[in-house]
Amino acid sequence: MFFSLGLPTHRVDAGADLIGADAVMEMARAAEAAGFDAAFVTDHPFPGDAWLARGGHHTLDPMVTLSFAAAATRELRLHTNLFVPAYRNPFVSAKMISTLDALSGGRVILGVGAGYLEPEFEALGADFAERNDRLDEALRAMRAAWTGESVLLEGSGYAAAGNTMLPRPVQERIPVWIGGNSRRAIRRVVDLGDGWLPMPAPAKASKTLRTPGIENLADLRDRLDYLREYAESVGRTEPVDVTFMPRGLSMFSGGALDADAIVEDLAEQADAGVTGVTVALPAGTRGEFLEQAAAFGELVISRAK
Repeated sequence: MFFSLGLPTHRVDAGADLIGADAVMEMARAAEAAGFDAAFVTDHPFPGDAWLARGGHHTLDPMVTLSFAAAATRELRLHTNLFVPAYRNPFVSAKMISTLDALSGGRVILGVGAGYLEPEFEALGADFAERNDRLDEALRAMRAAWTGESVLLEGSGYAAAGNTMLPRPVQERIPVWIGGNSRRAIRRVVDLGDGWLPMPAPAKASKTLRTPGIENLADLRDRLDYLREYAESVGRTEPVDVTFMPRGLSMFSGGALDADAIVEDLAEQADAGVTGVTVALPAGTRGEFLEQAAAFGELVISRAK
């Protein structure tokens, strides 16, 4: 089982205790020491005020944050969960990602999503209605740029008429894990990705999150059946990583960790075909985060790997 730990970069209210440079580096070291395989961050460059008032959140820039995590660690993977390519020119995104991969010695896992906040798209000059097409287009454009060879490619608002991007990423193939619960997202995983990042969510939130709900393990099994059926229909034989979340742990959850319940839940997920989980600890301070990361490693990771 693969474990990725969320850095609480949404806790801008905590100031330097959780989002300062020292905090990011110390928490990344703690994740590595506890046995986590990766640390993840999310992506909200310019969220709308109405969403923030309803419980939305800010966050640090993902690439800058992960560069600090990379500098503080040796093996910890650097995971975006999720990066929204449709917010940006895909070649600018490709350069940021390949630079992080080069400087970290090949540790990037690129988790991507189509995005769902229309006011954020509008503020950034991005096309909300075409966001799914833009994501598909961006994934192909970034892959082309990462070859280090001359690119001839025309897309939405850009054209490479013979352009080259160096240095190449250290990894021969940067893993791209794709978020979203819809059938289109699952087809995108099979056609363009290396892994799937489904999100547990109530069906009643599907309109807000712009993706169908996954309320329980049975819902996830149904989606995994569709993934396998579609992969077979198009002749894909390469395995797909599937990274979910432990039941009861989200970036906004609170309360104590129930290690036995989490271990039991992970065993059930593994039986369904899940290969990894993203973990968000309910810590309110850096001290609590460090303690909880160590405890999670001792009480969960050591039993689940």
